[in-house]
Amino acid sequence: MFVTIILPIRNEQSSIEKVLSAVLRQDYVDKMEVLVVDGLSIDNTRLIIQQVGSQHPEFNIQILDNPSKIVPTGMNIALRQAKGEIIIRVDGHTLIAPDYVRQCVDALHRTKADNVGGKMNAIGGNRFGKVVALATSTPFGIGNSRFHYSNEEEWVDTVYMGAWTRCVFEKIGLFDEELVRNQDDEFNYRLRSQGGKILLSPKIRSEYTVRGSPLALWRQYYQYGYWKVRVLQKHPLQMSLRQFVPPAFVLALLVSALFELPFFSYFHPSSFILHPLPLILFSYLSANLAASIHTASKRGWEYLPLLPLVFAILHISYGLGFLAGLIKFWDRWGDKTGRTPVFSNSPHE
Repeated sequence: MFVTIILPIRNEQSSIEKVLSAVLRQDYVDKMEVLVVDGLSIDNTRLIIQQVGSQHPEFNIQILDNPSKIVPTGMNIALRQAKGEIIIRVDGHTLIAPDYVRQCVDALHRTKADNVGGKMNAIGGNRFGKVVALATSTPFGIGNSRFHYSNEEEWVDTVYMGAWTRCVFEKIGLFDEELVRNQDDEFNYRLRSQGGKILLSPKIRSEYTVRGSPLALWRQYYQYGYWKVRVLQKHPLQMSLRQFVPPAFVLALLVSALFELPFFSYFHPSSFILHPLPLILFSYLSANLAASIHTASKRGWEYLPLLPLVFAILHISYGLGFLAGLIKFWDRWGDKTGRTPVFSNSPHE
């Protein structure tokens, strides 16, 4: 079957050559096309793509412009141009295995799933990144999101990246272009709400390079939390308990910190109830340290010094982002609409 591989990217000069090389090493025997949707990169990303394309003209690597610079618009631009009967997404920080495409196609046909994907095998490019990879592969770090650590084939709520038959988009539409982040969660919820099935398969293998600095990691998970609010407003049932834990923790920290102000201490100087901050901090730090020791004992004690910091960044940045989203979108609780275009094109002859 004809496969379209879509890469929504921006400013990926450090990784795009390796990413494309992995795509071009696929052992899939039928026809493929590669659509790279560039969010107006200001580095050498586009030049590198052109050089790789000139060296491999048989793959017909096409570059499409994405003026909005975000993933959902990039995916939708490429989907309107795609010729494939099967659509496979590949991200700019991910190296796919040589049999990735073949395994995706096989899983779609074998199980009749509507979306298939594999485990997000996180790797780090530096010491901090290696610790992030460990932390985001644990339940304490990211909750019960199965595709981060499951090694079993199973039906799940969402998967990393994704592979779909063309008819999925014809049935439920494209990606919601309002969502800078979490557009895959929203799309997969829409898919499941209309009877679709999502499969996680360990045979679909890839390696994802995580953020390599505290600031980059903070920004990433802050945005995850921020845009999750709009997903909640549109699809309340999409949320799971784990996604409320970080904002609840951060809110508890902020409220308890208020009770430490002189105004409250003046009226109730000895009240334990009005001084919960030490208890909250002690409880979290104890859980964080226990999770860090447990993770380091299995993966290497050299990672222990940074693990508590990485766990804290994951939880606090997501929680703050969620609270900021609640403030930003406070007046949109009745607004379930999004910018979800209809998929109206047909395969090119």
